[in-house]
Amino acid sequence: MRREFTIRVRVVTVAFFMVVILLIARLYVVQIVNGKEYKERAEAQYITSDVSTEERNDIFFRSKDGQLIAAAVMQSGYKVAINPTMLIDAAAAYAAVNAIVHISEDRFLASAGKKGDPYEEIANRLTKDQAASIEKLRLAGVILVPEKWRVYPGEERAAHILGFVGYKDEGHERVGRYGIERYWQDVLTRSGGLYVNFFADIFANIGALTADAEHSSGDIITSIEPTVEQRLEETLASVERQYHSKITGGIIMDPRDGSIIAMAATPDYDPNTFNTVSNAGIFTNPVIENVYELGSIMKPLTMASAVDLGLVTASTTYNDAGCIMRDDAKVCNFDGKGRGIVSMQEVLNQSLNTGAAFVAEKLGAQKFSQYMLALGFGEETGIDLPGEVHGIVSALKSGSALDLASASFGQGIAVTPIEMARALGALANHGVLVTPHIADQIQLKEGIRRKAWQKDERLVFSAESADAVTDMLITVVDTALLHGQIKMERYSIAAKTGTAQIAKPGGGYYTDRYLHSFFGYFPARDPQFLILLFTVEPQNVNYASQTLTQPFSDLTNFLISYYNIPPDR
Repeated sequence: MRREFTIRVRVVTVAFFMVVILLIARLYVVQIVNGKEYKERAEAQYITSDVSTEERNDIFFRSKDGQLIAAAVMQSGYKVAINPTMLIDAAAAYAAVNAIVHISEDRFLASAGKKGDPYEEIANRLTKDQAASIEKLRLAGVILVPEKWRVYPGEERAAHILGFVGYKDEGHERVGRYGIERYWQDVLTRSGGLYVNFFADIFANIGALTADAEHSSGDIITSIEPTVEQRLEETLASVERQYHSKITGGIIMDPRDGSIIAMAATPDYDPNTFNTVSNAGIFTNPVIENVYELGSIMKPLTMASAVDLGLVTASTTYNDAGCIMRDDAKVCNFDGKGRGIVSMQEVLNQSLNTGAAFVAEKLGAQKFSQYMLALGFGEETGIDLPGEVHGIVSALKSGSALDLASASFGQGIAVTPIEMARALGALANHGVLVTPHIADQIQLKEGIRRKAWQKDERLVFSAESADAVTDMLITVVDTALLHGQIKMERYSIAAKTGTAQIAKPGGGYYTDRYLHSFFGYFPARDPQFLILLFTVEPQNVNYASQTLTQPFSDLTNFLISYYNIPPDR
């Protein structure tokens, strides 16, 4: 009997302490986690107490030292409404309110004339000070309502990544429309309200701690570094101003795990004022939603495939005649000139189309296609942004000799820039393909952070093969690219340019319209960054080496300095 009594006392004691722990946890959530939200709700009750305000979780950039920088947040304020049936003197009420916040007189008086309507909104996004000033007037029929709205402190910064919040299908529900706001809509939507059943909330929170991040509600912490993002955007804008291109874009990625450090495209917009944009096409992200024939930056992948099978090395030679005939069509180098007996290193140094075709033909159509598909061409990368499309790569499967030759140097197949960046990242990452991602962590309401992405790797080339092509690309930079002008004595850089003709809608190619591309990674033998740049139809210039080499070099020097990267040679 005594033993049973002791057991009961212990059970009650344990239960008591569990309740105390739950009470402390709940108190922490109320006072610390949700303290600001409760304070705002309490303040709102002084003016109106029965109107709910919009809630949405935040999005953050993360600086190189781990500091969170607000990218998209909710801002609190008030809106002014009137009850026309209670207005005593509409003109006087307008004059009094307009002295504090500017309101259209026509709109105010038109709303005041709707005597059968008890609620007409006339102004929004008032500060707390403005609202307090209007409250002091004690105007009959003038109502103050608390509200929240989405703010993007960086304005244009990372607009194509963030997207914005807008009304859904002409309705009254506000949802993410583009970018992270749309892709992570369910996570960013703040579920429930402040006033819920105590014990239900406790156990709901426990469930949130054990749930998958993608099914939880919380803030999104991205891998975007705001200073790097700003520098990339400034670089792209400079290219746009100088060459008047239709579109210019770029990606800075960590090839080791696919983290996107920066991504941008011009023209861009300010998500705070998206409703002033006349061309909705500007909202789409050309880095993931447009496909292009990206040209000669494909050649290192063709080369790596043949190196991987032991078919060529940097010193393997072929006879370059300048042009070759395939399926009754002529395939030529960019200048139509032959170089005679040249090595595979010179194929990359001088960007010889006939040399890339020689390599692809040694592979054969089947093996070439297998490698390109293994690199992810023709499939979505899985990046966590909406609207991603996959490349058009039917030429890889056609069996045509012309298609094989053309695809070897990036013509005849069209892919997204993010597809190409991921594929080229396999060279930087010693043969391993990774999945690019923007969201790095989800910060739950309870303050706990969960990883927002899953490791997904695919071995495409052996490390030895990828590193052999890296050595070839280092030689390109050291000796051939602008005659070695961007070579860095203390840092190895692997890079390649691409110049592609623009395809005509009905077939064939324009002779005066080009897409320029450039990619590179560094420090080349243990890369921390991969940069891919492209510009569509730059004016009065022919080659990517002229348009994008210096921007790439400037970004490289900036990143080395900003991250204090130690030299590797």
